[in-house]
Amino acid sequence: MPQKLDYLKRILTARVYDVAVESALEPARNLSSRLNNQVLLKREDQQPVFSFKLRGAYNKMAHLSAEQLSRGVICASAGNHAQGVALSARKLGTKALIVMPVTTPKVKIEAVQALGGTVVLQGESYSDAYQHALQLQAEQNLVFVHPFDDPEVIAGQGTIGMEILRQHQGPIDAVFVAIGGGGLISGVASYLKAVRPEIRVIGVQTHDSNAMQQSVQAGHRVQLHDVGLFSDGTAVKMVGEETFRLTRELVDDFVLVDTDEVCAAIKDVFQDTRSVMEPAGALGVAAIKQYVQRHGLQGQTLVAITCGANINFDRLRFVAERAEFGEQREALFAVTIPERPGAFKAFCEAVGPRSVTEFNYRMSDAEAAHVFVGLSIQRREEAAQIAQQFEALGFSTVDLTDDELAKEHARHLVGGRAPLATDERLLRFVFPERPGALLKFLSSMNPAWNISLFHYRNQGADYLFLR
Repeated sequence: MPQKLDYLKRILTARVYDVAVESALEPARNLSSRLNNQVLLKREDQQPVFSFKLRGAYNKMAHLSAEQLSRGVICASAGNHAQGVALSARKLGTKALIVMPVTTPKVKIEAVQALGGTVVLQGESYSDAYQHALQLQAEQNLVFVHPFDDPEVIAGQGTIGMEILRQHQGPIDAVFVAIGGGGLISGVASYLKAVRPEIRVIGVQTHDSNAMQQSVQAGHRVQLHDVGLFSDGTAVKMVGEETFRLTRELVDDFVLVDTDEVCAAIKDVFQDTRSVMEPAGALGVAAIKQYVQRHGLQGQTLVAITCGANINFDRLRFVAERAEFGEQREALFAVTIPERPGAFKAFCEAVGPRSVTEFNYRMSDAEAAHVFVGLSIQRREEAAQIAQQFEALGFSTVDLTDDELAKEHARHLVGGRAPLATDERLLRFVFPERPGALLKFLSSMNPAWNISLFHYRNQGADYLFLR
């Protein structure tokens, strides 16, 4: 395999610009102001296939012989590499067979097909699709284009590092790079460490797909039994042999992020760019936020590679909802209040000026009412303070802000039949969503009425729908 200096030459001579563009390196002004550091975004989501992957795919395929191209190519991919291979195949006049996991977002499948690639769905992760692709390669005598563990692919991705240094010639303290199989970070680190070795290269993975971090810690490649699929672009069970070698040698540190942090990072990028990243594309930004907080950094220049923007539209509701938790802007509580007329209003008065983001209640006990409530906060520490305030007022309180079960399921389970709810009428109210609107609504109700079921969720709309 090529050594570090060989990679420098390969990167400098890589053939990527027949299909790729030199993506912008943009300041994230809002995020920079919040973090007191200069945050720069390397906008690989601006590529023709909305991902960096076409760089490595085309560089590999441009080095194939005419005989190899005449046979056609095959690859396994979670989506973005597939689009790069399909586009490159169309450019070079060859056929492309793409094996993708069945969990691949529909937007990526349709994009590959639109570029002329033939799609085969197999397995639940990239690793499953990879094994099937190897079988098809042998059966049909196709040329395999690996998504990460190939020197030419690594060199193609390394051109991103070359562009970063050309676009920002001042000090750079660290570059944050998402890791799936390791091709992107191997290429970027190979260039940066050869030219500017003082720049720290930080690898980013999710907690449930951290094969590279575990491999580096163990000193050998580790195969995960399962991987999380939220960040489908980095859902790899085992990293490449060559990418493992390069990452272990060149990468300075790793940061692991969770789903809520990634969702918050997608929102951060949107607020600065008005572009919507896929989860893998926002990993670097999520890691910068965590890294700055953990190390107390100020005044540094930090680069995140926003490596992809292929996300299904129907996932955005989940992203928007979980972003509040990732930003630590919403706290969830289970609160017990007396079951008597007026207690609901008294509790809302105890909430004070804070915005109520969610309120779910179902009558179930003659003495006590159990409510599920969400409140807007500015800092995570506020959740504990609010819980203490509720307790001081006599409301038994459980802080659920970090409880995955509550966020995923409990909030949707409040309801059902209630023996105490006799002569019950179900109503829906619609009124403008503004601070204090919920308390005003409760104050307008007849004090003789008893609320038996209450579902409210602030969705950021102009009007509130209350059932």
